[in-house]
Amino acid sequence: MIDISLQNVKKGFGGTEILKDVSFDVQAGERVALLGPNGAGKTTLLRVLTGALEPDEGTVVLAAGKRVGLISQIPVYPEGYTTEDVLRSAFRHLDAIREQMTALETAMQTDDTPQTLARYDRLAAEYDRLGGYSTDFERDRIANGLDISPAMRAQSFDSLSGGEKTRVNLARLLLEDTDILLLDEPTNHLDLKSTQWLEDFLLRFKGTVLAVSHDRWFLDTVVQRTIELTDGVCQFYAGNYSFYITEKQRRYQELQKQYEKSQREIAHLEQAAKDLRLWAFLGNDKLYKRAFSMEKRIARLQSAPKPQRERKLNARFKERDFFGDEVLVIDDLGKRFGEKKLFEHLELLIRPGERVAIMGDNGAGKSTLVKLILGEETPDAGYTRLGPAIRTAYLPQLVTFSHPERTLVDTLIYDDKAQPQEARDRLAAFNFTGEDVFKTVGSLSGGEQSRLRLCMLMKSDVNFLILDEPTNHLDIASREWIEQALDDYGGTLLFVSHDRWFTDRFATRIWELKDGALTDFAGGYAEYQTYKARQTQLTHAAKRHEPKAPRAPRTSDPAKKLARLEKDIGKLESALADLTAREEENATDYQKLMELSEERAALQEKLDGLYGEWEVLAEDA
Repeated sequence: MIDISLQNVKKGFGGTEILKDVSFDVQAGERVALLGPNGAGKTTLLRVLTGALEPDEGTVVLAAGKRVGLISQIPVYPEGYTTEDVLRSAFRHLDAIREQMTALETAMQTDDTPQTLARYDRLAAEYDRLGGYSTDFERDRIANGLDISPAMRAQSFDSLSGGEKTRVNLARLLLEDTDILLLDEPTNHLDLKSTQWLEDFLLRFKGTVLAVSHDRWFLDTVVQRTIELTDGVCQFYAGNYSFYITEKQRRYQELQKQYEKSQREIAHLEQAAKDLRLWAFLGNDKLYKRAFSMEKRIARLQSAPKPQRERKLNARFKERDFFGDEVLVIDDLGKRFGEKKLFEHLELLIRPGERVAIMGDNGAGKSTLVKLILGEETPDAGYTRLGPAIRTAYLPQLVTFSHPERTLVDTLIYDDKAQPQEARDRLAAFNFTGEDVFKTVGSLSGGEQSRLRLCMLMKSDVNFLILDEPTNHLDIASREWIEQALDDYGGTLLFVSHDRWFTDRFATRIWELKDGALTDFAGGYAEYQTYKARQTQLTHAAKRHEPKAPRAPRTSDPAKKLARLEKDIGKLESALADLTAREEENATDYQKLMELSEERAALQEKLDGLYGEWEVLAEDA
């Protein structure tokens, strides 16, 4: 069954055609990525799918009766609405059923006709089927997974930041049990824990997903098929992001081979046509026709465009020689803000050539640690010290320029004291060519500003590079450009990043901040994930092998056995009731909720077994 179908869709603005001829289908239950450079029309296409924009030509069909949700669209809520009100609004259809049930309960006090009772039973069954009795648990589970704290839930929705509103809107869509999810950069405002939670949710989600994202790890984990939108048309790839980049390279190489073959054929035909015209000049008119036919074939071959690929950066850091075995020393470092302790007693040493990734949830203290290293924050205890002959360069999360009105070339001339030709050459190495160098810095996109800042950082000798979320809010092309610039950098690297693709590519050591402590792991991201999974398995295994209390001796007396079963059933029912209370107490602790959910499933399985035994004994009694 097809959930999304577009046929020959065209859409333009102000005479510029954005979508030229877009046609594709998405089957029910598929998880599909929509890729393309900034400005390719991805968001425009999502707005066409929701009906916010009408196509100029073509047809758009969504499966009848299915609910569609777009993550980038944040509805306007009544004044005074809290975040909790927004989350509860996901259950309006259930609230309507509950209101009908309440009205019938009142009516049944005086009207107990079969028709009234039957109507109430139908409503109660529908309410139960749609999860009406577990809405509080589901709301807590999803809010906690997306790091929507109790304090945020009590806040006015209008007072939230743009990123917080996006997270709340995502939670509302997930709670609404949307059938078709259209995701426009869903991980932009999520930390690593929330992103992983969203990935797990989408992998279990039974509906259809069409996702626009620059998070390559997310795309590799979630999607099954990739659609690339370039120059207003689509190319299709039957796999995730890794498959897409491999297949795209294979297709380019195949087209390049065909182009080179056609160029050889053109050269051969041109020589043959030249010879035929020479011979025809001697009096053979038939040869003129053959030469003309060859020239038509040459024209057809020449009309085929040369395969193009994105230009790679031609730049590298000018590294400073380093002598010594200490790049950074952290001794007994501690920092807190008010009552909140970020970390204490940190003892760390970075040696030359290491590439250290700082990881952790939002608010764990990653950026604060970087600021302490840079001397922009004062520690409450301990100190940080750079080694001798260390020269640092810093790329902040939010790149700013003191004179955004200046052009790119003037920025390098005035800020870096570069000569005009040197400035042009350095900018060209970072893909700023032609008229691009005369754009004002303030008109650049976030990715372009990060690229320009990197260009400026590379002007001098650097042997310790510090980056804070270097790929945040950048498209895939911009992320790859930054990675190319770092590939040949041989100095020491320290970076904060939620980009797992970037971290996996560069990290040789992991620092994870969590609950006021820092884990120092000597290895890359994939190795660290394996290590954490193994530690979790060992913890669970230790719990399973804890000594259990001895069981009471069994009795062969059926009456006593029945009494024992009823007692055990009562204990399990009491344990389940206690578990419900614990779930409510830990509603904001996602990890604890998952553990309690596993415990509930085990208790329920035991209870079902005891009920089965009880029914058999009760029949025999």
